[in-house]
Amino acid sequence: MDLGLKGRRALVMGASSGLGYAVAERLVREGARVAICSRSESRIREASEKMGAELGVVTDLTKPGSVTALVEKVAGELGGVDVLVVNTGGPPKGGIEQLSAEQWHEAFQNLWMSTVEGIRAVLPGMRERRWGRILLVTSVAAREAMPGLTVSNGLRAGLMGLTRSISNEVAEYGITINDVLPGYHATERLTELGIPEEKISSQIPARRLGRPEELASLVSFLASEQAGYITGQSIAIDGGWMRGF
Repeated sequence: MDLGLKGRRALVMGASSGLGYAVAERLVREGARVAICSRSESRIREASEKMGAELGVVTDLTKPGSVTALVEKVAGELGGVDVLVVNTGGPPKGGIEQLSAEQWHEAFQNLWMSTVEGIRAVLPGMRERRWGRILLVTSVAAREAMPGLTVSNGLRAGLMGLTRSISNEVAEYGITINDVLPGYHATERLTELGIPEEKISSQIPARRLGRPEELASLVSFLASEQAGYITGQSIAIDGGWMRGF
């Protein structure tokens, strides 16, 4: 299927590894002109060269104003941003009382405000061109709280409400915005959380972890011409892990 992404200008945040890398690589394969970002200069350079991205930018999402500057740079280099994929690093583990106020503020900037900044920065150009795709890669934690991930559970749930609200504001301009909610996937994040693959696989009806390329396929479709009537949605990709939604 031709997704109609050839020549489209895409910015994928947090794309030096894991799910973000898989998404960016798939968009490159679909013919999009792709820019990626990461806080590590060496990793972003290596990832850009490996996948064939047109631009790699060093960006620290925890710094206010960093995403606005990122979008401005990418739009200047590529001539605009047609597709924005927001993918941020996972916040620290811990319950409500275990994390410091500083950790809460940093996670809010990284997970929430970087998303708001990115959306605000790309919308004027998308509205002018009357076409745009905004995809938020969040987590099933947005719908079903995961133990020990209080920050993630709370902030990601809020992003679903933000998506629904924004979709009502921009749909008439040909702009869609959707959340993609990955479950347990075979990435570095799972290792960081210290979750044994065998243990979690036994709790998933599919009896395996998700593959990053499977999520990339979903995101690419939602970014396509064919998905122009899908907006304001939160779509889980979790092998059946969630119950009752």
